[in-house]
Amino acid sequence: MAFVGCAKRGTITGGSKDTVAPELLQSIPENFSKNFKGKSFKLVFDEYVKMKDINKQLIVSPPLKYEPTIIPSTAAKSFTITIKDTLQPNTTYSFNFGQSLQDNNEGNPYSQFRYVFSTGDYIDSLKIGGKIKDAFAKKADNFVSVMLYEVDSTFNDSVIYKKPPRYITNTLDSLTSWKIENIKAGKYLLIALKDNNNNKYDPKSDKIAFQKDFVTVPSDTLYELEIFKEAIPFKALRPTLDAGHKFLVGIEGDPKDMKAVVKNGSETLKTAITQVPDKDSVNVWFPRVKADSLQLNIEKDNFKSSYWVKIKSQKKDTLSFSPRQTGTLPLRGTFGLETSIPLSKIDASKISVTTKDSTVKFTSKYDEFTRLLELDFKKNPLEKYTIQILPEGLTDFYESTNKDTLTYKLSTKNTSDYGNLRVTLENAKRFPIIVELTDTKGKVKYSEYTGTANVVDFNAIDPASYTLRIIYDDNKNRKWDAGNYLQKRQAEEVIYFPKDIEVRANWDVDQPFSLP
Repeated sequence: MAFVGCAKRGTITGGSKDTVAPELLQSIPENFSKNFKGKSFKLVFDEYVKMKDINKQLIVSPPLKYEPTIIPSTAAKSFTITIKDTLQPNTTYSFNFGQSLQDNNEGNPYSQFRYVFSTGDYIDSLKIGGKIKDAFAKKADNFVSVMLYEVDSTFNDSVIYKKPPRYITNTLDSLTSWKIENIKAGKYLLIALKDNNNNKYDPKSDKIAFQKDFVTVPSDTLYELEIFKEAIPFKALRPTLDAGHKFLVGIEGDPKDMKAVVKNGSETLKTAITQVPDKDSVNVWFPRVKADSLQLNIEKDNFKSSYWVKIKSQKKDTLSFSPRQTGTLPLRGTFGLETSIPLSKIDASKISVTTKDSTVKFTSKYDEFTRLLELDFKKNPLEKYTIQILPEGLTDFYESTNKDTLTYKLSTKNTSDYGNLRVTLENAKRFPIIVELTDTKGKVKYSEYTGTANVVDFNAIDPASYTLRIIYDDNKNRKWDAGNYLQKRQAEEVIYFPKDIEVRANWDVDQPFSLP
């Protein structure tokens, strides 16, 4: 008798997944060799190995001027690393391969393998370590280099701008802790850089952290380095004509309190300075004059420069307005109106804020730099507001006005649509303090400033998950300030609440914040 059955589908799995890292069978010369005289060394593995992201992962200490050559560049069981530099005498070198050495099939890493040798008859064996944190952001950058500069008779603070360090390590792509090994006893400057991989400090592009006092090795101290982007000195770049009646000026540093003087021959023209959103640039506005060229003088702090700019006919800007809020008016904050051209006059008698039943008192404030007009008034829940600006209520830099009535209709939501958060600061070391709530991307959503009070209220805020932080505003300028390496000034202290805070609609949250 014959039996006929249906075929059953299956999958060929190929066995269990390989999770074993490669094994180093041999290094030639032997690892931790002394009196190293060659120009290369060889690594031999038990299986085919690939070197992934070797340019990022390989950290050589002391740093080499030229990148070593690694042959072959494809997967292999052995690699020859050739050194192009002239090695220093009586020096211990360390080649840390990070996570680059991986088996060819599954990518299992042979983690943090270090090949060490000495050009003298002694292997330096001391080490120091610590942690990296960002001075402002909640999470530190990846690939931060930690460096030691030897403090000897030729040392000065400017060495970090000119020369690579004596010893170096890197946090690579997943670590905040760091360790520098195989260093000799001595006194060192300890810094960290998030740089462009040239191992020198460029304040325009790099972040820096530094230990204020010199480090003496051996040391059992764990050093926490707070990395920040230093505020660079102000500098203006050559201006260009923008829309026929304003200059576009690229800048470095903070343009606050920048002075700009525009001259047409011997005549000094009136000016206005405004920011260009999302660019390191400002606009310098001047009257519509007939001239072949104008002189622009810019001055701030130690910077002073003069430029001549040719004037030609271009399409002119026209006065227009963009409300910051449409539809819904939050119970917190102000009503904002952005202007395309800076204003020179605001006639409050031609501005009104009304509800169905009454006229609402308001105050106005105009920020020329941001071109933002703010109206502040008391807002009640479940109310409809009409903001009206009559013709000629707003006059711009060129004496043009709004020809038509501007009308904005907005309404508020109920208090039950919002949440309230009370933050109680415990163990505050000093005041004033900036208390901020940010979203998951670090953008500040709400901010309060306290000069003496330990209790800070955030009322009528949108339901969301917030990150809470405080800033010790030591110079009392109401913003966070970075440090300065040459002045040996650390960044203002920022402390994060360890967990996100959930604020829900119609909830009151009372959150103690114990400051270490």
